[in-house]
Amino acid sequence: MTATTRRRAKTRYDKPIVFTLCALPLAWLVARAFGIAGLSLGPNPVEALIHGLGSCGLRLLLITLCVRPAATVLHQPRLMRLRRMLGLWAFTYIVLHFLSWLGIDQAFDARHVVADIAKRPYITVGFTALLLLLPLAVTSTDRWMRRLGRRWHSLHRLIYVAALLGCLHFLWLVKRDWREPALYLVIYGGLMLWRWRRSPGRVATRMLASRAGWRIAALARLRP
Repeated sequence: MTATTRRRAKTRYDKPIVFTLCALPLAWLVARAFGIAGLSLGPNPVEALIHGLGSCGLRLLLITLCVRPAATVLHQPRLMRLRRMLGLWAFTYIVLHFLSWLGIDQAFDARHVVADIAKRPYITVGFTALLLLLPLAVTSTDRWMRRLGRRWHSLHRLIYVAALLGCLHFLWLVKRDWREPALYLVIYGGLMLWRWRRSPGRVATRMLASRAGWRIAALARLRP
């Protein structure tokens, strides 16, 4: 067996396993919503369903942002193959979160929905995050990547803004226990710090500073 064959054998089940893991929370919520096997959503089923979908979407969004750092730190570039799937699953949960709120909680009352989006900051930032994720989901295919070229990477940096807005949406939504959304904000901050430290501009600045330091040291040695 060649090295390429062994590598393909190792990665063969990565996507099916990740797909299944991403689908499990949705299956769990559906089972609870329909009372399968005696399960339930509790005393406030509408709130439990909406918040459950939103929480899963935000977690998967942060996990999507964790893929590149994990692939780099663990020296596992194959993890990058999972990023698109994770991002699309995050978008799916967030869309279901919005549709559940729109249909079950708001009964598709357009006037009331628009008023809530305009007046309540946590709904405003949440809806904005959804709008930012929409073009990312549409252009997630290889065809769009080839068509947009370098602009594709610039467009998909909107995920950073969407993730931040999602964390703020959750933080402003909770009334008492803010520990979970605060933890998500800390994770987001750590991920952004990691990316900033590895950004091309920062690396280039450090290289220039290093070269300048070597030159100054060399000139100092040449001085009588």
